[in-house]
Amino acid sequence: MVLFDHDDDKPREECGVFGIYGNHEASLLTALGLHALQHRGQEACGMITFDGKRFPSERHLGMVGEHFGGDLRTRLPGHAAIGHNRYSTQGRTMLRNVQPIFADLAGGGFAVAHNGNLTNSRKLRHDLVKDGAIFQSTMDTEVILHLVARSTGKNFLDRLVDALQKIEGGYALVGLTGKKLIGARDPVGLRPLILGKLGEAYVLASETCALDIIGAEFVREVDNGEIVVISDKGVESYRFAAKRPTSPCVFEYVYFARPDSIMQGRSIYEVRRRMGHQLAAETPAEADVIVPVPDSGVPAALGFSEASGIPFQMGIIRNHYVGRTFIQPTQTGRQSAVSKKHSPNRAVLEGKRVILVDDSIVRGNTSKKIVQMVRDAGAKEIHFRSASPPIVNPDFYGIDMAAKSELFAAIHTHEEMTNELKVDSLGFLSVPGLYKAIGEPERNAMQPQFSDHCFTGDYPTLLVDNEHAESDKERQLSLLDDA
Repeated sequence: MVLFDHDDDKPREECGVFGIYGNHEASLLTALGLHALQHRGQEACGMITFDGKRFPSERHLGMVGEHFGGDLRTRLPGHAAIGHNRYSTQGRTMLRNVQPIFADLAGGGFAVAHNGNLTNSRKLRHDLVKDGAIFQSTMDTEVILHLVARSTGKNFLDRLVDALQKIEGGYALVGLTGKKLIGARDPVGLRPLILGKLGEAYVLASETCALDIIGAEFVREVDNGEIVVISDKGVESYRFAAKRPTSPCVFEYVYFARPDSIMQGRSIYEVRRRMGHQLAAETPAEADVIVPVPDSGVPAALGFSEASGIPFQMGIIRNHYVGRTFIQPTQTGRQSAVSKKHSPNRAVLEGKRVILVDDSIVRGNTSKKIVQMVRDAGAKEIHFRSASPPIVNPDFYGIDMAAKSELFAAIHTHEEMTNELKVDSLGFLSVPGLYKAIGEPERNAMQPQFSDHCFTGDYPTLLVDNEHAESDKERQLSLLDDA
């Protein structure tokens, strides 16, 4: 089993998907694509191919590079493949919960993987089990498979549309049959999915960085509420939901996407640099040096330095050879985890007024340890800056922020956060400032351009499972009162 340091103050990755149709090195190219998307999920990886007759598959706990190498083309032959990097949001980390998953349906084999979270999967699962369905995993992905299998649609596409119209939430889905590679994106467009081309082959992926690594060209983003079907006929497009403005998760810009990726025609790196510009304008401080919390705070710190004129320095060095799977066996070891991953550059910090810039603050645990480390290295003053607004609401779409009680900014006032972090000042980017940095003059309150619920509480879909959970909790409390 792969264990993770749950004191890590970063939002957990969402998962990454990749698919390719029309290249006899499909498995090798999928492995490369998954490698480029490794930042989106590091607990497990899986791949299924189609060789004209069979659907060879491999699923593993751990990183892509640990498992998908060597004689991959022999182990996973075929001209089409789908792959997945996992971070678990629903379903524990165990082999049976690794995607893609596969089933023999009435019309033939079907493999599926998705990035995101369904907000009504528990209700659907309950109804399916009550009706006789047998589940092999605890993943919400398997709900999609059962819905397709039980649909009475005339053909596979009709059955898939029927299934997608029953689910709520945010997702980017890739599927594989004996004749088709399929991609689908949720009606809101919360999770990203792009279409690319490599020679005569077509590619689906979570981010453009996965196209770059295999030398494929970007064609377009899959639209929200759209299904793309790739076969020997080329690419066909269908809608399963009414057309509406896309509203992608703003955390793709804040943290999740790789800096060299492009989303909605925007460079992620440039957006994050502009977040630093805006942060400097909104939360200035007198200091000697700007120091990023590596690695995700680097672009915003550069922007802060450019806008403020205060020198940028690498005052914290990250050890890239301590992976996110580092296991701490004791409480003492867990408390020293930050020193394993980050080391202070005393020559930069000692005697200086330091502005620490990070992309966000979620639980606050790592931020406290980073501040203490910088203080111990001799910093005279520490001013902490977050390049995103305060996270005050949980997420239900695939980010590991589902409990408000764990969110630092939700349970503390600004003064309390400043005291808890033990910093001289604390500043966050504003919601209007975030929109301005992304390239939007202002937020449209009636139809927000991005799903920013973690900051604003405006959820873009029904939260069926959450509402049922709250109802169950209320019923249980009522029973206790009656007793």
